Amino acid sequence: MVTVCRGCCCGTARIPGVDHAAQLATLKAELGSVARIRAVNCLDACERANVIVVQPSPSGRAAGGQPVWLGLVNDPDATADIAAWVRAGGPGLAEPPDILDLYAFGPSRRVRRGIED
Repeated sequence: MVTVCRGCCCGTARIPGVDHAAQLATLKAELGSVARIRAVNCLDACERANVIVVQPSPSGRAAGGQPVWLGLVNDPDATADIAAWVRAGGPGLAEPPDILDLYAFGPSRRVRRGIED
């Protein structure tokens, strides 16, 4: 599952110069056959808008994969890198492109519990 924040900051004019609708459409078009794409109201990490969380598949979780939180995903190339990684297997099954290390962050436990449940 790929969770895309589209709340008070992410996906809005507060993050100028980003085609938010195109970002979500790209993820749905690129990943619709391999992952569920879910837009949510707020992931409570507004200082890192736009936020995307990539959760492992059942087999990825069995292989030790954990959800990966990515922030400041405001570039079409970053969206494409995320899509390529998920198509390759995602957390636990495929190594993410090195560039995604620049976007990765750890949310608070309270926020993490809310999305991972």
